[in-house]
Amino acid sequence: MSQKHQGIDRSVSPVGLDLQERVVEINRVAKVVKGGRRFSFTALVVVGDERDVVGVGYGKAREVPLAIQKGVEQAKKNLFRVPKHGTTITHPSLGVYGSGRVLLKPASPGTGVIAGGGVRAVLELAGIHDILSKSLGSQNPINLVKATVAALQDLRKPEEVAELRGVSVNKVLGLTDKPREEEGESADAGSEESTAAEVTA
Repeated sequence: MSQKHQGIDRSVSPVGLDLQERVVEINRVAKVVKGGRRFSFTALVVVGDERDVVGVGYGKAREVPLAIQKGVEQAKKNLFRVPKHGTTITHPSLGVYGSGRVLLKPASPGTGVIAGGGVRAVLELAGIHDILSKSLGSQNPINLVKATVAALQDLRKPEEVAELRGVSVNKVLGLTDKPREEEGESADAGSEESTAAEVTA
């Protein structure tokens, strides 16, 4: 389920952000024309502020620097904000793009980024420092990166889930106030018993 289906727009403007760029893959491609082959280059680029904003772009040109520049420009148009809980994500998420499938799971502080290749680039530039990931499908870098983006876009905050369900945030998180109430009732019952004992004495 994409962020459009959720009705939540996390898109971010690149204005005023200190964005870092990372090239995941550069590939040489060929187009066969009448006179032979015409070579060009493609660049898969990830852009992020290493806090909570990240985007992915894909550029193609006759020269490598121009392909990277086009990829960066496209990535800046696709920036979105990632919901986080401390240094990890809010809940497990499975992202699917084409034949690429990437599973992301929250991790305890100190775990680090357990990921490789393009997945690591996306997670690090999104400012996530503790996370577990597993590739379950294609190893194609483009599919992997876009599946990771899909998994991050599927993340939701407890407040958003609570609003969708029409319940409190505590109920979404499995926290209830009943134990406290029961403790208060037991304390009141104990005080009543002690006062009764004093009266009879």
